[in-house]
Amino acid sequence: MSTPDSITAAAILPLVGGPANVLTVAHCMTRLRLGLRDGGLVDEAGLRALPAVLGLVADDGSYQIVLGPGTVARVTPAFEALLASAPAPLAPHGAEPATAPATAPGAESGAGPGAGPGAEAATTADRLALRGAELKASRSRRNATPLKLFLRRVADVFVPLIPALIGCGVIAGLNGLLINLGVLRGLTPALTAIAAGFMALIAVFVGFNTAKVFGGTPVLGGAVASVVVYAGVAKVTVLGVTLAPGQGGVLGALAAALLGTYVEKWCRRWVPPTLDVLVTPTLTVLLTGLVTLYALMYAAGELSAAIGTAAAWLLSTTGALAGLVLGALFLPLVMLGLHQALIPIHTTLIEQQGYTVLLPVLAMAGAGQVGAALAVYVRLRHDTSLRTTIRSALPAGLLGVGEPLIYGVSLPLGRPFVTACAGGAAGGAFIGFFSMLGDRVGSTAIGPSGVALFPLLSGNRGLAVTAAIYAGGLLTGYAVGFAATYFFGLGGTLRNGPDGGLDRDTGGASPAHRSEQAAV
Repeated sequence: MSTPDSITAAAILPLVGGPANVLTVAHCMTRLRLGLRDGGLVDEAGLRALPAVLGLVADDGSYQIVLGPGTVARVTPAFEALLASAPAPLAPHGAEPATAPATAPGAESGAGPGAGPGAEAATTADRLALRGAELKASRSRRNATPLKLFLRRVADVFVPLIPALIGCGVIAGLNGLLINLGVLRGLTPALTAIAAGFMALIAVFVGFNTAKVFGGTPVLGGAVASVVVYAGVAKVTVLGVTLAPGQGGVLGALAAALLGTYVEKWCRRWVPPTLDVLVTPTLTVLLTGLVTLYALMYAAGELSAAIGTAAAWLLSTTGALAGLVLGALFLPLVMLGLHQALIPIHTTLIEQQGYTVLLPVLAMAGAGQVGAALAVYVRLRHDTSLRTTIRSALPAGLLGVGEPLIYGVSLPLGRPFVTACAGGAAGGAFIGFFSMLGDRVGSTAIGPSGVALFPLLSGNRGLAVTAAIYAGGLLTGYAVGFAATYFFGLGGTLRNGPDGGLDRDTGGASPAHRSEQAAV
C-alpha cells in the first residue's frame, strides 16, 4: 500500500532524471542528498512544487532536497527501494532530455512568445527562487577550497551519529526529570544505562565513520578508535602521566582513524597482494594504535580540555558579547561552509559536560530568520507569491530548518539577511547574558534547532529555568529580527507595486526592469 512517503519518493525520482541519473543516495537530518550523473536533468520547478519539498541546494557535486527532520528518514528508504526495483535503462544516457518538460526557460517568466499580457515578468517568488539558486551556485564555487572540503568530510563523519545523539539526549533529559521528581526510582538506573551507553562508545562510531568517509576500511577505523575507550589504557603512562579511558574523546578517535586510513592506504600500495590480507590490517592497527596511545590520546585530551574550558570561560565571562557575536555570525559561517568545524566541538562538549552550551546560542540565528520572514510577510501584504513562499517555509523555520527561508526569502532580497543576523545577535546576547549570571543553557544533542530543541535542553539550574531562558532568547530573536527587517530591511523606497509585486522608485523604468531590481 502506498504511503505519503513512498508517494513523495516516487514523485521525486523522475524529477531528478530517473533511476539512470542517480549515482548515490544518502541523507542527513533534513536533506535527501543525491549524487547525480547529470545535474542538468533536474526539474527544479517540479521539485519545488511538491508539497513535501522545503527547498533545494546544489552543493559541490551533490544535489540536496530539503525534506525536513523525520520526513527525510522515511522518504530515503522508499527512494532507495524505487532505485533497487527500477529496470536497467534501455536507452543510452542522454535520451532523458527529450522527455523533459517542454517549457522554455523564459516561459515561466512570461518572456516567451505567446505570453499573455499579465505575464511580463515572473512572480516575485519565482524571481527570488532564481536569485537564491544563483547565490547557492556562487557559494558552492567559493566553498570548493581544500580546507572547506576537508571540513565538509569531517561533518560527514558526525552527521550519521546525530539520530543516536538525539535519542540518547531525550532519554537523558527524561531520566534527569524523573530523578529530580523522585519518581520511578527503580527505572532510572536502566534509563541511565540506555542514555549513556552510546556516549561511552561514541569514539568507536567516529572511527568507523572516519575511515568510511576518507576511503579506508571502516572496521579498521573502529578498531584503532576503540583504543581510546578501552579500560586497559589506564595502565599506560605517557610523559609521566597515566592515561585515562576516553582521554582525547571524539577528537582522539577522529585523529586515530584518519592516521589509520593513511597507514592502510600506504600498506595497500607497497605490500604484495599475497600478503595484503594479513599484513595490511595488522600494520594498520599496530602502528596506529601505538601512535594513538603515545601521542594522539594525550594531545587530543589536552585539546578537548582546552575546548571545554574555553567554552565555559567565553560564556561565563563575556556571555552577552560572545552570544551577540556568535548569534550574528552563525549564518555567514554557514554561507562560507565554516560552520562544519563546530560539529566536533559540539560533540566534544556533550561528551565532556553532558551538553553543549554553544548550540542554543547559535540556534538564535534561525530565530532571527523567522522574525525577518514575518516582517517581509507583513510589509509586502499584496505580494501573494512571496507570501505563499513564506507561509510554506515558516513551519520548517520554526523547527530549525532554515534553508527554505534563507534561500527563498532573506538571502535573495539581501538586506533582510543582514537584519535577520541582527535578530540572531539579540537572541544570542539574551542567552549569553544569563550565562554570565551563572544560568547555563545547553543541548544534550546536535541537529535540532528552534522550537525542536526544547526536548533536548539541559542546564545547571533545572529544566524549567533552562527552558524559560531559551524561550526568552527565541522570542528576542523573533522580535528583533522582525523589527529590524520591518523598519530597515526593505529600504525606504521599497513598497508594494500595483500588480502585487515588489516595486521601487526607478525613475520611469520598465516594469520588468523594476522587477529585476526588486529581486536584487
